[in-house]
Amino acid sequence: MTEFSGCESCCHYVYNEDFACYECLVNLDEDEYARWLTGTMASCSHYSPDDEYKIVQKQM
Repeated sequence: MTEFSGCESCCHYVYNEDFACYECLVNLDEDEYARWLTGTMASCSHYSPDDEYKIVQKQM
């Protein structure tokens, strides 16, 4: 399957211990999923960086 280059740094890309693999938790609609499968999706519109220090920055 096609994987976006930014998936590893996205907060929706998590490790599933039951299946011992990483997976995306975003539910794509039918059109988005078809574009993802065919590799024609340029970038993920649901990408959100996994920034562990975001909360700390707000507290400062």
